[in-house]
Amino acid sequence: MKSLVLSSVAVALLLFSGCSSKEPAIDSEPQNTPSVQAEEVKAPVTEEVAAEESVVSSSSENIVRMSVDEVEKSLPVIYFDFDKFDITAQAQDKIVAAATLGNNGAKAYSVKLEGNCDEWGSDEYNFALGLKRAEAVKKALVAEGIDETRISMVSYGESNPVCTDKTKECWSQNRRVNFKLLP
Repeated sequence: MKSLVLSSVAVALLLFSGCSSKEPAIDSEPQNTPSVQAEEVKAPVTEEVAAEESVVSSSSENIVRMSVDEVEKSLPVIYFDFDKFDITAQAQDKIVAAATLGNNGAKAYSVKLEGNCDEWGSDEYNFALGLKRAEAVKKALVAEGIDETRISMVSYGESNPVCTDKTKECWSQNRRVNFKLLP
């Protein structure tokens, strides 16, 4: 009887402990819960921002003739500081440009926000941080007028690096959120 109880406990522990999964955390369906209002952050308009907005507005008029790949290439990559998920002023400018493109010409597409991290931290921590980064970008896009139901999120944690060197510059390239268009 004692060995049956001990073996049952051992099997239960094996089932519940398991190994950590490297599967990305996916928010496949937008939630219908009321979202927290994001603060509207307006960066001062510089010549560079004005030039970028004119490029976005002129390219959004031609978006009907562009393929999904061409549109994705025109979308920015949002970069983050080490261990952070807040939107900087430079990132806000890129989000405004992406929202302009999304509101003017890419209304037929949904967008998937892909959160990524550098190799520092545990797998679980990096998946959570990638999801927080994607959520921050989602809130900023919603504040810019993108419909929340058009946005889904996924976190790849550290499993989707664009650079594998062991340098600070390389690690900073991996702390990002990418945009992917969905039909």
